[in-house]
Amino acid sequence: MKDLVEAPARGAPDYDVAIVGYGPTGATLANLLALRGMKVVVFERDKDMFALPRAVHFDGECMRVFQTIGIAEALLPNLCVAPGMRFVNARDELLLDWSRPQGIGPQGWCASYKFHQPDLERTLRAQLATTGRADVRLRHEVFALDERDDHVRIRFEDTAHGRLVHTTARYVVGCDGARSMVRRFIGTELADLKSHERWVVVDVLLERERPDLGDYSVQYCDPARPITYTRGPHNRRRWEIMVMPGDDERGIGTTAWIWERLARWVTPADAQLERSAVYTFHSVIAQGWRRGRLLIAGDAAHQTPPFMGQGMAAGIRDASNLAWKLADVIRGELPETVLDSYESERAPHVREFIETAVQLGRVIQTTDQDAVAARDREMTTAIREFRTPQPRLGVGWHVGEPGGHVGPQPVFGDGARFDDAVGYRFALVVDASMADQVRAPLSAEQRERVAVVAASGEVLQAWLDAQAARAILLRPDRYVGGVAHDFAGVVRLLAHAGLEVAGQRSQAA
Repeated sequence: MKDLVEAPARGAPDYDVAIVGYGPTGATLANLLALRGMKVVVFERDKDMFALPRAVHFDGECMRVFQTIGIAEALLPNLCVAPGMRFVNARDELLLDWSRPQGIGPQGWCASYKFHQPDLERTLRAQLATTGRADVRLRHEVFALDERDDHVRIRFEDTAHGRLVHTTARYVVGCDGARSMVRRFIGTELADLKSHERWVVVDVLLERERPDLGDYSVQYCDPARPITYTRGPHNRRRWEIMVMPGDDERGIGTTAWIWERLARWVTPADAQLERSAVYTFHSVIAQGWRRGRLLIAGDAAHQTPPFMGQGMAAGIRDASNLAWKLADVIRGELPETVLDSYESERAPHVREFIETAVQLGRVIQTTDQDAVAARDREMTTAIREFRTPQPRLGVGWHVGEPGGHVGPQPVFGDGARFDDAVGYRFALVVDASMADQVRAPLSAEQRERVAVVAASGEVLQAWLDAQAARAILLRPDRYVGGVAHDFAGVVRLLAHAGLEVAGQRSQAA
C-alpha cells in the first residue's frame, strides 16, 4: 500500500457535501443538491451498480421527488401501477384488504408503483452526470472522517489503484446502508423495534404471460409457511418465503428448495430464477442522525420490514427533507440550526411506518396455532380495509396546521403539474387578491428564492379555502411550512424562510 497522498492545503473545502454510498438514497440526495447548485462528491466502494433487483416499490410522494429531479417521465415505461395488497389465511379467506387508487392522486401521480431497482439507479446516475455538479468516485472506500471547525476531512482508499487519499467537504452524509461507517463515526445507537425474521427473497422472470398470478400483492398468512407474492414491471415477479424453525439450514435458498416452495404458482417451465437471497428483516431506528457536520440517511438511519414497501421510500424522503436544508445552510440563507430539524421531523415519521410494518408482520408471521385461530376469527368476521398512514412530520421547520403534512400537487387541465411550474424552491400560494401586494416588496433575488403563486385556479383556491387561509407556504420538499391568514402572517412566513420583506420588519416582529 502506498503512503497517504496529501492534497495541497486550501482555503475553502473542496466540496459542499460529500455523500458516502451511491444507492437510491445517495443518488437522489446528490441530484437534489446539484439542482440547488451545490458541489458534491459521491464515494461508492463498488465498481459497478448492483444489477439485480432489491427494492420493488415506491409511492406517489417518491415519484414527485423523481419529478423534481427530472426523471419521472423517463421512469414511466418501466413502471407498473400497483393496485394494492391482500392478506389471506391458509384457507384463502381474506383477512385484510389494502387496495390502492389506480388514478392520479393528490401527489400528481399514482399512489403506488412497482419498479426494477437497477432501472431507477441507472436513471438517477445518468441524470446526475448531466448536472456537471458532482464528482462520482467508484471503487473509493471512505475509512476515516475528521471533523474540523468548518469542514470534514475525508480519508479514503482508491481501491482501483491502491492509493490512500483525502479531500474535504463542509458536510458528510452517510447513505451507506445498514452497516453504515458514517453512523459509527457519529456514535449513534440503534433502537430495536423488535422484529427480526429470516426470509428468502426470490425474483423470477416469467417465460410467458401469467394473468392468473394477478396484479395484487398477496400476503399468504399460512402458519405452516408464510409467503409473499408481488408482481413487478413486465415479466418480473417476486416471492418472499419465511424461513421456518424446522428448515434444514443446508438447504435453505437452494434451487431445489425454492422450486419446491413455489410449485403452487410456477415451475421451472414457467419462469427462470433471476436472484435469491436470504435476508433478516430488521426493524430499527438510529438514535442520532446528526453530529456536527456528519449526518446519515436511508438504511443507515432506519431499517424496516418490507410489509409496507416503504424501505427505499423512506430513504428517498430523507434525501428530500435534507437536501434543501443543507443547501440553504451552506448558502447562508438559513441558520445551521435548521439541520437539527432533519431528525426531529423525519424520525417520528419513519417510525410510524416501521411500527405499522411490524404490526402487519405480526399478522403475516404468526405461526402459533391458537394465535392464528384467534386472528382468523377476528379478521374474517369483519374484513378490515387498511389505509396507508399519512403521518405528519415531527417537530421542526413548520408551524401550525397543516404544517408538516406533504402538500398536494395539482395537475392542471393541460396536463402541467404544479411542481414543474414553481421549480425546486419555496412556493407561496396566495389568494389572488393578495398576490400583487405580496410580490411588490420582494427583490428580484427574493423572487428567485420563492415562487409567489396566485390561487387563480379552482384547485388552489379550494386548497386555501379548506385551510381557511389567505396563503400557504410550501417548502422545497413540498411539505407545508405554514399558513397565513393576512398579509402580516405572510411576512412572518417569508421571514421564517429567510426572506425579510422590505419595509415590513417591524410588522413581522
